Amino acid sequence: MKNTHYDVVVIGAGPAGLLAAGKAAMEGARVLVLEKMEKPARKLRITGKGRCNITNLKPLDEFLAEIKPEPRFLRDAFSEFFSNDIIELIESQGVGVVIERGQRVFPSSGKAWDVAEALIRWAKEQGVTIVCHATVTAINLTNNAISSVAYKANGEHLVQCGSVVLATGGKSYPATGSTGEGFLLAEKCGHKISPLRPTLVSLETSPVHSKASGLLLKNVNLSVLVGGKKMSQEFGELEIMPYGLSGAIVLRVSREVVCFLDEGRDVELEIDLKPALSHEKIDNRLLREIEENSRMGMIDLARKLLPKQLAEIMLDELGIAFQKIVSRASSDDRKLIRLWLKGKRFRVTGYRSWNEAIATAGGLLLKEVDPRTMESKLVKGLYFAGEVLDLDGATGGFNLQIAYSTGWLAGKSAAAAR
Repeated sequence: MKNTHYDVVVIGAGPAGLLAAGKAAMEGARVLVLEKMEKPARKLRITGKGRCNITNLKPLDEFLAEIKPEPRFLRDAFSEFFSNDIIELIESQGVGVVIERGQRVFPSSGKAWDVAEALIRWAKEQGVTIVCHATVTAINLTNNAISSVAYKANGEHLVQCGSVVLATGGKSYPATGSTGEGFLLAEKCGHKISPLRPTLVSLETSPVHSKASGLLLKNVNLSVLVGGKKMSQEFGELEIMPYGLSGAIVLRVSREVVCFLDEGRDVELEIDLKPALSHEKIDNRLLREIEENSRMGMIDLARKLLPKQLAEIMLDELGIAFQKIVSRASSDDRKLIRLWLKGKRFRVTGYRSWNEAIATAGGLLLKEVDPRTMESKLVKGLYFAGEVLDLDGATGGFNLQIAYSTGWLAGKSAAAAR
């Protein structure tokens, strides 16, 4: 067994681990990063559909409102390193940024790969050593304090160290390396893990509209109903999938929907496809179209209101013949159309797997971590950063900022403790 010594060992080379390692090295620590995959930042390279939503420029209070379950835990981390800081760091590596709708920040190249390479390059410039294909087998303690880390990489290795930053990610996108081993390592050190659930995940529904699969609907309103009671609502883009529904507004409500489903509760999604129009305005438009084009079929009328695939689905569900002449449409026909457009419902039957989830809800209990340092309250010299913590944000760059900020603070604290 090869025996070496470092001040700080960081487990995981995602954004949290790279920021922790780079900051610790900036503070003068000798830092080793252990990454089990063949290259660092595998998950980061595919985030945002390959574009990487780097962060979000919302003010602090609005930013915190997008995070669950204990956003206040992050105040110290965000005061150390926030959205403008990560932008400055990435720009220092030659990667420009653009700001898009919702104050979301993306690389101007549109390539997540550029962001990943920038973080790796920055960490190495600080003097960080990164070892890939490295599987951690144990975090060793002496008198309830970190003493060494054992890992396998072309043989067995033992690293003597005073601090460890656990930044192994959650369980989402396991093909990129985030398969949950970090939770097991934390448990072996005495920590408790709250139930893990996929979040920012697409939902399976009944009915399924496979004929309209891939259709993206903009400016629609979605409401979550539990036992018929409205629990929340979102406005934005909705995508119809072969198994159910996805899109930004579905991802945003998925956290609570997954919780309700796991509790065995009946959940429905109600879609308002015309939120800007009242029932009265829709009826007036229908009457106007009928008056101006009295000989057209109902399918032609429906296509004036909806994309072709959805128009056909609506008439099928309502039992209205496609070729029925609109002049023969009754007030009941118009009412059915209005109700469908303003309140189409789907029963949620499930949610997609970890393979498709963007983030992890649940994780290391926050009450066992000092928010001022990210150090364990149970083990001296053990720090945590990123998705391994019981913190998750909405879609829009919030989860990556949690990773950067907790990593930065953990790295700074670990270096100071040497």
